[in-house]
This record gives sequence, C-alpha cells and structure tokens, in this order.
Amino acid sequence: MGREGPIPRLVTAASLLVFLAGTADSPAFPISSARWLAPGRIQQGLTTQLSECLVLPSGKAERQAVAIGRAAFRAPLLLGGQAARVGLSCASCHRNGRGNPDLLFPGLSGAPGTADVTSSLMSKHRGDGTVNPKPIPDLAARPSAHRVPRDPQKVALPRFIRGLIVEEFDGPEPPPAVLAGLAAYVRAIRPEACAGEEAINLDSMLAETEQAAAAAATSLAQRDRETALVLIAAARSTLGRIDERFRLPGLEPSRALLRTADRELQSVRSSADPGRNIRQWRRLWPAREAQLRRYEKRSLFSTRILSQHLPPSLN
Repeated sequence: MGREGPIPRLVTAASLLVFLAGTADSPAFPISSARWLAPGRIQQGLTTQLSECLVLPSGKAERQAVAIGRAAFRAPLLLGGQAARVGLSCASCHRNGRGNPDLLFPGLSGAPGTADVTSSLMSKHRGDGTVNPKPIPDLAARPSAHRVPRDPQKVALPRFIRGLIVEEFDGPEPPPAVLAGLAAYVRAIRPEACAGEEAINLDSMLAETEQAAAAAATSLAQRDRETALVLIAAARSTLGRIDERFRLPGLEPSRALLRTADRELQSVRSSADPGRNIRQWRRLWPAREAQLRRYEKRSLFSTRILSQHLPPSLN
C-alpha cells in the first residue's frame, strides 16, 4: 500500500468495500473512524486530539462565516461520492482543523499520516491511477509552510478549497456562503492559539451539534436555505458520531433520543417554516444534552469502556 505505482480503480474500490464490511466472524466496531486509524494508535486516536488553534474574529458576520465553515468541515456530505458513503470529511484528514498523523485509509494512505490527493478511488476528475500518498499538512503550521496563501483579499484559498471538494472528492458545488465559510475557518486556525492535546468527549460533540444548528438558524433567518441545509446535514452527522458511542446494551434510551433529534432535523428540509422548526429543535436540545450526559460514563466516550470493547484486531 505504501509503494508507488499504478492501481486499478476497481481493485481499490473492492478493497474498500471489504474494509468497511468487516468479516462475518468479527462484527464491525461501531466507531467508524477507528477503521482508518493506524494500529497501536486507535484508542489514543479515539480519545484525544490536538487542540484546534482557533482564533475567532470579532465581527458578527465574520464569526458566522467561521461557524459555517467549521460545521461544514466536519460534514461528510460536503465531499460527496465515496467519501460521503464511508463517512470521510475534511476533519478526517485534518482532525480538529489540524493534521492526522494516525490516518491509515485503504487506497489513500501509504505510511500513517499520508493521503493520496489524486486517488482514483475518490475522484474521477483528479484520479491518476497511481498511488502517490503525501503527508497530511497541519493547518495550524506557520504561515511560511502554507501551500496556498490565506490572504482574505485574494481568491486563492476558496478556489483551492472548491477544487478539493468538487474535483478531488467529486463532491457537489458548495453554496457560496459555505465555500466562504470554509476559507474563513481555515484562516482562523493559527499557530499562536495552539495548546497541546484535548480530550474527545461527549461535550465537544454536543457543542458541535448545537453550533451547527445555531449557524443553520442564522442562515435560515438570512433566507439562505442552501447553506442551512449543509449545516443541518453537519449537525446530523455529528449526532451519528455520538450515536456510535452509545451502541452498547443498556443505552437504548439514549439512542432513541438521538434518533428523535435526527428525525426532527431531517424534517426541517421539507418544512413549510424551517426557521420555526430549527428554533424549536434548539429549545429542546439542552434537556436532551443533559439526558445524554447522564450516560456518558457507560458509553464508548469512557476510556475504560472503550478499552474493554475495542477488538484486538483494531489495536
């Protein structure tokens, strides 16, 4: 996998399907991202990550742009194609807006922490039929290491991001506010704000869900339905990541709560008054957060519980 050379798209796709399905005598571990973390680093990769290094702008409109970009960055549906089907988002390679030294994805990676940006598996536009993975850059690297200038007065960064979405991953054309938001989010990641590692816990994912829903509500108030739908999809994908951690016996009520919250977000798409629906959802969310927190220590958010359930084949 780490050697350069031609590789047929069909073979790579077939390998990916086997990878996702698992084996009949070894049921798939519920946390999907565990399947693309390097052996020996999976438990650490599921419990800790580098800090986000985010510097929020002072203006209200600028903060909304960063919120849109931050949520979209974590949404698999933004990329579309194979990536969306397996749950890959921008944050899969750039965890918390950084890098991912533990990424080891079939057909994309060579050594851990690398990815092939011209993979035929993910793109019919940029796929070159050759395995040539490169190190994943840390978005909080010093400015001199930036591949693309981040000057907000220039179009280089949004143009580059659009190419990644539409060409590298065969994703749909992003709404203008989403593309602008992604650029704003990347610009807001700065090395001076870095602070070591932080825990991956329920609170961080609950906050991601609420922030995406809040940004969606603002977009709906601004009559930007296209952007709001991307943000609602982002909130739903985070609910799905929370649900993965609650897939243990005895936690069925928590999963039922998550399914209800997800259905309500899904219904916003077809609602005659989506703004009212998302406001109602946000009113209910704090009580739902509190209920989920009661069972966090019994879920796969707990390092102890995670260690007990992690198959030896994955670590």
